[in-house]
Amino acid sequence: MGSKATPGSDLVGYCLQLSNETNLENANVTVLIECIARTMQKEVGTHEYARSVLLVFAASLIFFMQAGFAMVCAGAVRKKNIQNTLLKNLLDACGASLAWYTIGYAFAFGGSDPYSPNKTFIGVTDFFLMNVEDLAFWMFQYAFSAASVTIIAGTLAERCQMAAYLSYSLVMVGWVYPIVVHAIWNPQGFLSAYSIDPLWGIGMIDFAGSGVVHITGGTTALFATVILGPRRGRFHDETGRRLEKPKEFPGSSMSLQMLGTLILWFGWYGFNCGSALPNSGPNAHVIAALAGVNTTLSAGAAGITALFLNLCILERMTGESYFDLKMAMNGSLAGLVAVTSGCGVMEPWGAVITGIVAGTVYLAGSKGLVRLRLDDAVDAIPVHMLGGMWGVIACGLFASPRWVKEAYGNADHAGWVFNGRDGNLLACQLVGILFICSWVTVIMFPFFVWLDWRGWFRSDPLEEIVGLDTSYHGGLFLLGGEDEVNPEFISAFKQRREEDRLRRRHVGGDTPAATVMGDSSYHGNDDELNAENFDDGRVHNA
Repeated sequence: MGSKATPGSDLVGYCLQLSNETNLENANVTVLIECIARTMQKEVGTHEYARSVLLVFAASLIFFMQAGFAMVCAGAVRKKNIQNTLLKNLLDACGASLAWYTIGYAFAFGGSDPYSPNKTFIGVTDFFLMNVEDLAFWMFQYAFSAASVTIIAGTLAERCQMAAYLSYSLVMVGWVYPIVVHAIWNPQGFLSAYSIDPLWGIGMIDFAGSGVVHITGGTTALFATVILGPRRGRFHDETGRRLEKPKEFPGSSMSLQMLGTLILWFGWYGFNCGSALPNSGPNAHVIAALAGVNTTLSAGAAGITALFLNLCILERMTGESYFDLKMAMNGSLAGLVAVTSGCGVMEPWGAVITGIVAGTVYLAGSKGLVRLRLDDAVDAIPVHMLGGMWGVIACGLFASPRWVKEAYGNADHAGWVFNGRDGNLLACQLVGILFICSWVTVIMFPFFVWLDWRGWFRSDPLEEIVGLDTSYHGGLFLLGGEDEVNPEFISAFKQRREEDRLRRRHVGGDTPAATVMGDSSYHGNDDELNAENFDDGRVHNA
């Protein structure tokens, strides 16, 4: 008797051999069928186990990016606002978990039927994880939603109220982001490349979320900073006069920013490689490897491009040149954002070109924001919004027919570079960008305007002066150097806080808080503080 074949090497041969050894002349066919069924069931079970484990692992890498965002933000803000910034990053993860659990996942993926040609705007089932069996996929998508909402944290740093920040996070993950996900990643979304009847024969290819995650977050950041206004003293002096040269606010630690950048780069492998797992079938490992290679190449090319291009610009404009670490870091992040859309369908040379252009786009966007007098403490808008837009377009240009076939099972329409007469994919990409920007505009712009109208959006001017750590997290202290706070403002803030405490205590009583306090030294200095209330063209009542 020869050695048996193993189930993994030759399934049919193994089952035939097993059926022959049973000596059941009339039952060989039955034994063969049962054997094939049992073996296939084992293989399917093994595949599902591996998929679930890898999805959770990829989700963990993506969630670790929250630490990267936190470090970048903490290093970019001044010392008097570090604690507040870190708490807002934590609130993103906390609020996103609840919003995604209750309604976000249901709106994005609830009730989807991959075999139905019908298009839907929103999911209507699976609220509170009811009847959801693929918990690994839920975890993976939650990590994406948390990443999208955290993009805005740095843009609003040093001047946003806590309640407004948490409110925006819940609206973003509970309503705005899920609709974008449904349209592009749900098989019944009108832009989905996973649909059996995709738009223009191909749909929008956004492999890991340049559009879904980064354009959504970056566009929201743009509207937020337009409504919120710049940090005090950034573009105007204390009396509201326009500064000829914008004032730079050095961050608390370049080391933290570098640490955060490298953490984000590391977590991006979970972002991009992990996206091959849910839908790429038996070739998921090949697509994941390609995504990892392209992620690395684009980030490297973008970082070098931004660093040396900025060097050349400085030399021509000022006659002096220096290597700006911030440009290299954010350039690499822009390359990561850009390649996210096409990392699983591009050839490596396409990723290099994508990165080079991404570094250039970031640099132009960063300098453009300053010219427009828009204050973005971490350059999230040029990195995520502009980088994401270019990434979606780059996918429409460089998506390879071979890899589109591997990842989506459809090679009828690939990147425009491969067939100059076929612009279907590129057209779908442009429609996707237009849809995302329009949807975010319709919801988030009025929402931020309403928050600002209610006085719930921007922190009080005096709170900004003393620092949000002091204002929201207790303790009163003075900082040296650039972050030094005038003692008179500390005294005024203490007086304000004591007055508010007494007012709350006497609410409903006959004795006004002002009478209890007597003459307030804070109110005695109104003229001095009113000069401080001019915030780059905006006036806030103290």
